[in-house]
Amino acid sequence: MKLAVVRVRGGVRGRKDVMDTLRLLGLTRINHCVVVDNTPSIRGMLQKSKDYITWGEITPQTLEKLLRKRGRLIGDKKLDEKLLQMLGLGGFGEFAEAVCAGKASLRDVPGLKKVFRLHPPKKGYRSTKKSVAEGGDLGYRGEKINELILRMM
Repeated sequence: MKLAVVRVRGGVRGRKDVMDTLRLLGLTRINHCVVVDNTPSIRGMLQKSKDYITWGEITPQTLEKLLRKRGRLIGDKKLDEKLLQMLGLGGFGEFAEAVCAGKASLRDVPGLKKVFRLHPPKKGYRSTKKSVAEGGDLGYRGEKINELILRMM
């Protein structure tokens, strides 16, 4: 299962080790999203930077929409279905299913940027200073990450 990670807060006066962790994840700006593997080392990185990000399990349907609408190649060119078919990865839907199942990787597409740039969510964040458990937007949110990503596209 893949995890979608979205940066919610900026890094002014943030601890250096946390900012380094966010940079290693590829989250250098607010409203940027990355799709990562669900491994113990990645979960440790997410836990360390939980006060700046939100994350959860991404569904193939959301990943397909994310690739279709926000997938960019080097040079800020849009990712298109022709390129995926040329590489033998099928269409957007098949590729998203394969990535979520662990049979393929986003790295299989040469030149695909690992960061998806998103808009601020429609109707805004609830709170960028509280965790999901407290009624905010920070930390682990499970399947509800898909709703947030769709509001941000």
